Amino acid sequence: MTNQDLVSRQSKRVLICDDEPRTRQALKTLLLTREVTCDESSSMIRVIGEARDGYEAVRLVKAFLPEVVVIDACMPGLDGLEATRLIKKNWPEIRVVVLTMYADQQQAALDAGADAFLMKGCLAETLFATILA
Repeated sequence: MTNQDLVSRQSKRVLICDDEPRTRQALKTLLLTREVTCDESSSMIRVIGEARDGYEAVRLVKAFLPEVVVIDACMPGLDGLEATRLIKKNWPEIRVVVLTMYADQQQAALDAGADAFLMKGCLAETLFATILA
Protein backbone atom coordinates (compact mmCIF):
# COMPACT_ATOMS: atom_id res chain seq x y z
CA MET A 1 0.00 0.00 0.00
CA THR A 2 1.38 3.40 -0.97
CA ASN A 3 1.37 6.46 1.28
CA GLN A 4 -1.33 7.98 -0.95
CA ASP A 5 -3.52 4.87 -0.46
CA LEU A 6 -3.01 5.14 3.30
CA VAL A 7 -3.95 8.83 3.32
CA SER A 8 -7.01 8.25 1.14
CA ARG A 9 -8.18 5.35 3.28
CA GLN A 10 -7.71 7.11 6.61
CA SER A 11 -8.78 10.68 5.86
CA LYS A 12 -12.27 12.08 6.37
CA ARG A 13 -13.36 14.62 3.77
CA VAL A 14 -15.14 17.45 5.61
CA LEU A 15 -17.31 20.32 4.41
CA ILE A 16 -17.62 23.32 6.75
CA CYS A 17 -20.78 25.44 6.70
CA ASP A 18 -21.17 28.63 8.73
CA ASP A 19 -22.39 32.10 7.75
CA GLU A 20 -19.55 33.84 9.62
CA PRO A 21 -16.29 33.98 7.60
CA ARG A 22 -14.12 34.20 10.73
CA THR A 23 -15.81 31.15 12.20
CA ARG A 24 -15.26 29.17 8.99
CA GLN A 25 -11.60 30.22 8.92
CA ALA A 26 -11.05 29.37 12.60
CA LEU A 27 -12.70 25.98 12.20
CA LYS A 28 -10.71 25.23 9.06
CA THR A 29 -7.47 26.20 10.81
CA LEU A 30 -8.35 24.01 13.79
CA LEU A 31 -9.15 21.03 11.56
CA LEU A 32 -5.95 21.56 9.57
CA THR A 33 -3.95 21.24 12.80
CA ARG A 34 -5.30 17.70 13.03
CA GLU A 35 -4.18 17.03 9.45
CA VAL A 36 -0.67 18.37 10.10
CA THR A 37 -0.09 16.76 13.49
CA CYS A 38 -1.45 13.27 12.98
CA ASP A 39 0.89 10.36 12.38
CA GLU A 40 0.51 7.57 9.82
CA SER A 41 -1.54 5.41 12.16
CA SER A 42 -4.18 8.02 12.98
CA SER A 43 -7.06 9.25 10.85
CA MET A 44 -6.81 12.60 9.16
CA ILE A 45 -9.38 15.31 8.61
CA ARG A 46 -9.27 17.01 5.22
CA VAL A 47 -11.36 20.16 4.63
CA ILE A 48 -12.65 19.93 1.07
CA GLY A 49 -14.84 23.02 1.01
CA GLU A 50 -16.62 25.82 2.82
CA ALA A 51 -20.22 27.00 2.52
CA ARG A 52 -21.78 30.28 3.69
CA ASP A 53 -25.35 29.02 4.02
CA GLY A 54 -27.51 25.95 3.71
CA TYR A 55 -28.12 26.40 -0.01
CA GLU A 56 -24.40 26.45 -0.71
CA ALA A 57 -23.86 23.49 1.65
CA VAL A 58 -26.36 21.33 -0.25
CA ARG A 59 -24.83 22.36 -3.59
CA LEU A 60 -21.30 21.52 -2.38
CA VAL A 61 -22.41 18.22 -0.86
CA LYS A 62 -23.83 17.26 -4.26
CA ALA A 63 -20.62 18.33 -6.03
CA PHE A 64 -18.00 16.91 -3.63
CA LEU A 65 -19.76 14.18 -1.60
CA PRO A 66 -17.92 14.80 1.66
CA GLU A 67 -18.00 12.15 4.34
CA VAL A 68 -18.82 14.71 7.04
CA VAL A 69 -20.58 18.08 7.05
CA VAL A 70 -19.98 20.38 10.03
CA ILE A 71 -22.81 22.89 9.93
CA ASP A 72 -24.13 25.74 12.07
CA ALA A 73 -27.82 25.48 13.03
CA CYS A 74 -28.73 29.16 12.66
CA MET A 75 -27.93 30.96 9.42
CA PRO A 76 -29.85 33.35 7.17
CA GLY A 77 -31.59 31.89 4.14
CA LEU A 78 -31.66 28.11 4.32
CA ASP A 79 -30.58 27.39 7.89
CA GLY A 80 -28.45 24.48 8.99
CA LEU A 81 -31.37 22.45 10.28
CA GLU A 82 -33.23 22.51 6.98
CA ALA A 83 -29.98 21.88 5.10
CA THR A 84 -29.40 18.89 7.38
CA ARG A 85 -32.84 17.51 6.47
CA LEU A 86 -32.06 17.86 2.75
CA ILE A 87 -28.59 16.35 3.07
CA LYS A 88 -29.77 13.35 5.09
CA LYS A 89 -32.75 12.80 2.76
CA ASN A 90 -30.57 12.75 -0.36
CA TRP A 91 -27.28 11.41 1.03
CA PRO A 92 -28.08 9.45 4.21
CA GLU A 93 -24.53 8.06 4.38
CA ILE A 94 -23.04 11.53 4.90
CA ARG A 95 -22.44 12.29 8.57
CA VAL A 96 -23.83 15.68 9.67
CA VAL A 97 -22.43 17.36 12.77
CA VAL A 98 -24.34 20.43 13.93
CA LEU A 99 -21.93 22.85 15.62
CA THR A 100 -23.68 25.87 17.11
CA MET A 101 -23.78 28.36 19.99
CA TYR A 102 -27.41 27.58 20.78
CA ALA A 103 -27.94 24.68 23.18
CA ASP A 104 -31.70 24.90 22.69
CA GLN A 105 -31.23 23.72 19.07
CA GLN A 106 -30.11 20.22 20.07
CA GLN A 107 -33.45 18.44 19.78
CA ALA A 108 -34.31 20.25 16.53
CA ALA A 109 -30.92 19.24 15.09
CA LEU A 110 -31.41 15.60 16.03
CA ASP A 111 -34.98 15.69 14.68
CA ALA A 112 -33.59 17.05 11.39
CA GLY A 113 -31.36 13.99 11.15
CA ALA A 114 -28.06 15.28 12.50
CA ASP A 115 -25.70 12.51 13.55
CA ALA A 116 -24.16 14.65 16.28
CA PHE A 117 -24.67 17.96 18.07
CA LEU A 118 -21.82 20.01 19.53
CA MET A 119 -21.55 23.42 21.08
CA LYS A 120 -19.10 25.93 19.62
CA GLY A 121 -16.24 26.17 22.05
CA CYS A 122 -16.17 22.45 22.78
CA LEU A 123 -12.77 20.81 23.19
CA ALA A 124 -10.90 20.31 19.93
CA GLU A 125 -10.46 16.61 20.72
CA THR A 126 -14.24 16.28 21.11
CA LEU A 127 -14.75 17.84 17.69
CA PHE A 128 -12.07 15.64 16.12
CA ALA A 129 -13.51 12.48 17.68
CA THR A 130 -17.03 13.38 16.55
CA ILE A 131 -15.92 13.99 12.98
CA LEU A 132 -13.88 10.77 12.88
CA ALA A 133 -16.59 8.59 14.49
